Amino acid sequence: MKSSLVKSARGEAGHPRNLHIRGPPELLHRADLFKREGVQCYKEKKYKEAIGKFHRALLEIKGLNSLQGGPPAEGLPAERPPGEKTLRDEDRELLEHTKLECYNSLAACMLQMELVNYERVKEYCLKVLVIEEDNFQALYRTGVAYYHLNNYEKAMIYLKKAKKQQPTDTNIIRYIQLAEFKLSRCSQKEK
Repeated sequence: MKSSLVKSARGEAGHPRNLHIRGPPELLHRADLFKREGVQCYKEKKYKEAIGKFHRALLEIKGLNSLQGGPPAEGLPAERPPGEKTLRDEDRELLEHTKLECYNSLAACMLQMELVNYERVKEYCLKVLVIEEDNFQALYRTGVAYYHLNNYEKAMIYLKKAKKQQPTDTNIIRYIQLAEFKLSRCSQKEK
Protein backbone atom coordinates (compact mmCIF):
# COMPACT_ATOMS: atom_id res chain seq x y z
CA MET A 1 0.00 0.00 0.00
CA LYS A 2 1.41 3.39 -1.01
CA SER A 3 1.64 6.16 1.53
CA SER A 4 -0.46 9.26 1.11
CA LEU A 5 2.79 11.12 0.52
CA VAL A 6 3.54 9.09 -2.60
CA LYS A 7 -0.03 9.49 -3.81
CA SER A 8 0.09 13.27 -3.37
CA ALA A 9 3.17 13.47 -5.59
CA ARG A 10 1.34 11.75 -8.46
CA GLY A 11 -1.31 12.97 -10.85
CA GLU A 12 -4.68 11.33 -11.41
CA ALA A 13 -3.26 8.65 -13.71
CA GLY A 14 -0.38 7.87 -11.35
CA HIS A 15 2.15 9.90 -13.33
CA PRO A 16 4.51 12.26 -11.49
CA ARG A 17 3.29 15.82 -11.57
CA ASN A 18 5.38 18.45 -13.25
CA LEU A 19 6.94 20.67 -10.54
CA HIS A 20 6.04 23.96 -12.20
CA ILE A 21 2.35 23.05 -12.20
CA ARG A 22 2.21 22.94 -8.39
CA GLY A 23 1.20 26.13 -6.66
CA PRO A 24 2.76 27.63 -3.55
CA PRO A 25 0.19 26.19 -1.10
CA GLU A 26 0.77 22.63 -2.33
CA LEU A 27 4.56 22.93 -2.25
CA LEU A 28 4.44 24.44 1.22
CA HIS A 29 2.05 21.74 2.44
CA ARG A 30 4.27 18.98 1.02
CA ALA A 31 7.35 20.53 2.62
CA ASP A 32 5.59 20.61 5.98
CA LEU A 33 4.41 17.02 5.51
CA PHE A 34 7.95 15.78 4.76
CA LYS A 35 9.25 17.72 7.76
CA ARG A 36 6.67 16.15 10.08
CA GLU A 37 7.50 12.67 8.75
CA GLY A 38 11.18 13.43 9.37
CA VAL A 39 10.43 14.40 12.96
CA GLN A 40 8.56 11.12 13.44
CA CYS A 41 11.49 9.14 11.99
CA TYR A 42 13.85 10.98 14.34
CA LYS A 43 11.68 10.07 17.33
CA GLU A 44 11.83 6.44 16.18
CA LYS A 45 15.64 6.71 15.92
CA LYS A 46 15.51 6.16 12.14
CA TYR A 47 18.08 8.88 11.50
CA LYS A 48 18.97 8.06 7.90
CA GLU A 49 15.31 7.98 6.94
CA ALA A 50 14.73 11.23 8.83
CA ILE A 51 17.61 12.87 6.95
CA GLY A 52 15.95 11.85 3.67
CA LYS A 53 12.61 13.34 4.75
CA PHE A 54 14.19 16.64 5.81
CA HIS A 55 16.07 16.84 2.52
CA ARG A 56 12.82 16.22 0.62
CA ALA A 57 11.15 19.01 2.58
CA LEU A 58 13.99 21.37 1.67
CA LEU A 59 13.66 20.39 -2.00
CA GLU A 60 9.99 21.37 -1.89
CA ILE A 61 11.00 24.67 -0.30
CA LYS A 62 13.57 25.28 -3.03
CA GLY A 63 10.73 24.93 -5.49
CA LEU A 64 9.24 28.03 -3.92
CA ASN A 65 12.37 30.18 -4.44
CA SER A 66 11.16 31.64 -7.71
CA LEU A 67 7.91 32.64 -6.01
CA GLN A 68 9.86 34.70 -3.49
CA GLY A 69 11.81 36.53 -6.17
CA GLY A 70 14.88 34.34 -5.76
CA PRO A 71 16.48 32.09 -8.34
CA PRO A 72 14.31 29.15 -9.37
CA ALA A 73 15.14 25.70 -8.13
CA GLU A 74 16.93 23.40 -10.51
CA GLY A 75 14.49 22.01 -13.07
CA LEU A 76 11.95 24.82 -12.67
CA PRO A 77 11.27 27.41 -15.36
CA ALA A 78 12.75 30.88 -14.84
CA GLU A 79 9.35 32.52 -15.29
CA ARG A 80 6.25 31.83 -13.26
CA PRO A 81 3.41 30.01 -14.96
CA PRO A 82 0.47 32.29 -15.88
CA GLY A 83 -1.71 33.10 -12.88
CA GLU A 84 0.92 31.91 -10.37
CA LYS A 85 1.00 34.10 -7.27
CA THR A 86 3.77 35.00 -4.90
CA LEU A 87 3.70 33.74 -1.34
CA ARG A 88 1.59 35.53 1.23
CA ASP A 89 3.39 36.93 4.29
CA GLU A 90 2.09 34.16 6.57
CA ASP A 91 3.24 31.55 4.03
CA ARG A 92 6.71 33.16 3.93
CA GLU A 93 6.87 32.91 7.73
CA LEU A 94 5.83 29.25 7.61
CA LEU A 95 8.39 28.66 4.86
CA GLU A 96 11.23 30.18 6.92
CA HIS A 97 10.12 28.31 10.04
CA THR A 98 9.97 25.01 8.15
CA LYS A 99 13.40 25.65 6.63
CA LEU A 100 14.82 26.46 10.08
CA GLU A 101 13.34 23.30 11.60
CA CYS A 102 14.62 21.14 8.75
CA TYR A 103 18.19 22.42 9.01
CA ASN A 104 18.15 22.17 12.80
CA SER A 105 16.75 18.64 12.61
CA LEU A 106 19.30 17.63 9.96
CA ALA A 107 22.08 18.73 12.31
CA ALA A 108 20.49 16.77 15.17
CA CYS A 109 20.27 13.65 12.97
CA MET A 110 23.87 14.02 11.80
CA LEU A 111 25.05 14.16 15.42
CA GLN A 112 23.32 10.81 16.05
CA MET A 113 25.12 9.03 13.21
CA GLU A 114 27.93 6.56 13.89
CA LEU A 115 30.35 8.63 11.78
CA VAL A 116 29.49 12.27 12.35
CA ASN A 117 30.18 14.75 9.57
CA TYR A 118 30.89 17.81 11.74
CA GLU A 119 31.49 20.01 8.72
CA ARG A 120 27.94 19.29 7.56
CA VAL A 121 26.55 19.81 11.08
CA LYS A 122 28.26 23.22 11.16
CA GLU A 123 26.90 24.09 7.70
CA TYR A 124 23.31 23.24 8.66
CA CYS A 125 23.51 25.11 11.95
CA LEU A 126 24.96 28.22 10.33
CA LYS A 127 21.98 28.20 7.94
CA VAL A 128 19.68 28.16 10.97
CA LEU A 129 21.58 31.05 12.55
CA VAL A 130 21.15 33.13 9.39
CA ILE A 131 17.39 32.80 9.88
CA GLU A 132 17.39 33.05 13.70
CA GLU A 133 20.68 34.27 15.17
CA ASP A 134 19.85 33.34 18.79
CA ASN A 135 18.60 29.80 18.13
CA PHE A 136 19.87 27.88 21.16
CA GLN A 137 20.12 24.47 19.52
CA ALA A 138 21.99 25.83 16.51
CA LEU A 139 24.38 27.81 18.71
CA TYR A 140 25.15 24.74 20.83
CA ARG A 141 25.51 22.38 17.86
CA THR A 142 27.71 24.86 15.98
CA GLY A 143 29.96 25.05 19.02
CA VAL A 144 30.12 21.26 19.21
CA ALA A 145 30.89 21.02 15.49
CA TYR A 146 33.69 23.60 15.71
CA TYR A 147 35.10 21.78 18.73
CA HIS A 148 35.30 18.50 16.83
CA LEU A 149 36.76 20.34 13.83
CA ASN A 150 39.55 21.51 16.18
CA ASN A 151 38.57 25.18 15.93
CA TYR A 152 38.38 25.80 19.66
CA GLU A 153 38.22 29.61 19.47
CA LYS A 154 35.10 29.50 17.29
CA ALA A 155 33.66 26.71 19.43
CA MET A 156 33.98 28.97 22.48
CA ILE A 157 32.18 31.84 20.72
CA TYR A 158 29.10 29.74 19.94
CA LEU A 159 29.12 27.79 23.19
CA LYS A 160 29.29 30.99 25.26
CA LYS A 161 26.36 32.45 23.32
CA ALA A 162 24.39 29.27 24.04
CA LYS A 163 25.43 29.38 27.71
CA LYS A 164 23.99 32.89 28.04
CA GLN A 165 20.59 31.38 27.23
CA GLN A 166 20.94 28.27 29.38
CA PRO A 167 23.68 28.87 31.96
CA THR A 168 23.19 25.57 33.81
CA ASP A 169 23.14 23.24 30.78
CA THR A 170 25.69 20.56 31.67
CA ASN A 171 26.50 19.69 28.06
CA ILE A 172 27.43 23.28 27.28
CA ILE A 173 29.50 23.57 30.45
CA ARG A 174 31.33 20.35 29.59
CA TYR A 175 32.14 21.45 26.03
CA ILE A 176 33.31 24.86 27.24
CA GLN A 177 35.63 23.12 29.71
CA LEU A 178 36.92 20.81 26.99
CA ALA A 179 37.51 23.72 24.60
CA GLU A 180 39.26 25.75 27.32
CA PHE A 181 41.51 22.78 28.07
CA LYS A 182 42.39 22.37 24.38
CA LEU A 183 43.06 26.10 24.05
CA SER A 184 45.34 26.09 27.09
CA ARG A 185 47.24 23.09 25.71
CA CYS A 186 47.64 24.85 22.36
CA SER A 187 48.98 28.01 24.02
CA GLN A 188 51.41 25.92 26.13
CA LYS A 189 52.75 24.23 22.98
CA GLU A 190 53.35 27.64 21.39
CA LYS A 191 55.53 28.74 24.33
